[in-house]
Amino acid sequence: MQKLRNRKGGFTLIELMIVVAIIGILAAIAIPNFLRFQLKAKTSEGKTNLAAIRTAEESYYSEYGSYISADASPPTIANNTKTSFSHAIAGKGFDIIGWTPEGSVYFQYGVGLAGATPVGSQFYASAAADIDANGTYQGWGYRKGADVTANATLAGTACPTGSPMPLEQVAPCATVNGQSVF
Repeated sequence: MQKLRNRKGGFTLIELMIVVAIIGILAAIAIPNFLRFQLKAKTSEGKTNLAAIRTAEESYYSEYGSYISADASPPTIANNTKTSFSHAIAGKGFDIIGWTPEGSVYFQYGVGLAGATPVGSQFYASAAADIDANGTYQGWGYRKGADVTANATLAGTACPTGSPMPLEQVAPCATVNGQSVF
């Protein structure tokens, strides 16, 4: 009993090892959750911008009576890094409908036209990115019109040709799209 009273202070090696173990366990739980939430935030960019493209296309349609196609931009899909958004040709596509995202983007965006009567009476838009850098694109789409199916040349290969894009809602192009490894 006398020895315990004479202790000068400080921590024992066992106490320090317990604290380090607790911190390690907490980190093992927190880091995957942080990464998952980070990927969800990146994914929301694609959905939000597709909704903005839809609004811009509808505004243009109400004024001019047709939709506008837009080449995929940025030209390539970066692996989990932001890329500068660039209009393929000034005075065409996104430039005409008046839509440009703020700053750099994770996703590649594009708009295609469909509808035989009249031409340009239906459109589809898609967004593709590899936000988790696993080599598989995450694809989101929107289509206005029943006869529209995706086009593989539009916004990467996120929405394969013939895949049933969601009708008048922003959603994953296929069941495997919109998912990430986390």
